[in-house]
Amino acid sequence: MHRLSSTTRPLLTFMASAPPYWSPAALALRLLPLKVAHIPDVRHVSGFPRGYRNIASTRRGAKGKPNRGLPISSTKNHSAISQGMKKVEARGTTLEVRRSATKERKWAVVLSNDEEDVSPVEILPKSTHRDGSLYNTSTHVWKRNYQVADRSETRVEPMMLSNPTNCTIRNGRCTQHVPRHMLQCFSIKLAKLFVDSGTVELYGYIAVRDGLDPLLNYVVNLSRDDPIIVEQGSLIKMSGPKRGIDMYNIILIEYDMRIKTGEKEDDDLQLIDGISVIEDMGGLWNCAFTTRIAGDHGEIDFTSSRVRRAVEATVEVTISQVQSSFDLCLRCFIGGFDEEIRLFDGAIGESRGLKRSVIALVEGSTMDLKFRIGAESSAGSAEHGCSFKADTHGHATRGIKTGFGLISVKVTWSTLIHGF
Repeated sequence: MHRLSSTTRPLLTFMASAPPYWSPAALALRLLPLKVAHIPDVRHVSGFPRGYRNIASTRRGAKGKPNRGLPISSTKNHSAISQGMKKVEARGTTLEVRRSATKERKWAVVLSNDEEDVSPVEILPKSTHRDGSLYNTSTHVWKRNYQVADRSETRVEPMMLSNPTNCTIRNGRCTQHVPRHMLQCFSIKLAKLFVDSGTVELYGYIAVRDGLDPLLNYVVNLSRDDPIIVEQGSLIKMSGPKRGIDMYNIILIEYDMRIKTGEKEDDDLQLIDGISVIEDMGGLWNCAFTTRIAGDHGEIDFTSSRVRRAVEATVEVTISQVQSSFDLCLRCFIGGFDEEIRLFDGAIGESRGLKRSVIALVEGSTMDLKFRIGAESSAGSAEHGCSFKADTHGHATRGIKTGFGLISVKVTWSTLIHGF
């Protein structure tokens, strides 16, 4: 299947194939209680590999829960379900496969029946960092289209159309700068850890490359000199994205996360490494889905949603007139979703501005910010909140006065720039 972008955007040509959801093979696979991600051997180099797992195509029920028995991506090797299992018990109990640490990276994960909300994701062949295969752009067209050898950060800034001068207003609305389909990341979690220690020092990055500008748009970016200490089940602090993620073309999720174990980087353990794909055709919109990225020493859960007719909200929070130190947890909820976006969780000891956050939400919907504030070393806390209605341009401000200090919130609205 060949797809062309708009003539106002860089020309991107992709080729991919997967069994239709209604095909006999796919229907048969839907009856299986297991979900397996398998990367077949791929010899063609003209585009994306055949049978790659579209991590945004999960079919779900009315409440956003995935239907049990999703089709797996490869129809060539159905016997894979019976290979490599270490433990298989009766239906309704844990079904488990530990992926072997091989360079072929064929096995991702077989999910437990108790983890209905999670689907496995495939890693594109020849897309790993440590062996250098990602940077060989002669092997796949998509590597050149998305400039994967270029390690620069995206050049596009947020709020680029927050105050445009060329609007066309009809019936009180701007028709010149319209909402775009966007991707919103809710959370990233260390789902599984295949090492004996209870906690680990984690560093590395997770970034997206989209059709607006294929350079790296970091969602997580942790240096080896400043890793985070996490345990299995912990959320991984998101540092981005820097600007809204365009869902107009196929999106690449690029990741290289490692566990720090000693003085030298060569001794560190690889958590996840490679590139996966989110498709802009088919699947669900305005519904959160969780996918699991498997690696040699652990697994990461990535919860996100493809949002139709979205605008970009840039949230800036300033804490001033601080009376005493306090703990602050700032959560964001966007209209139509139960999932929270954790914007900040830490201690405030002096007046300061928090990290700027960029959120994608449907035009006209509501964004709620909830501030949970408590004294340090105190079990009690109070919650304050403010709400904003999503618009295409302009900004809105709110002020919250607490016993610990003054919280000022500014939200700037913008649509994504076209034809960058």
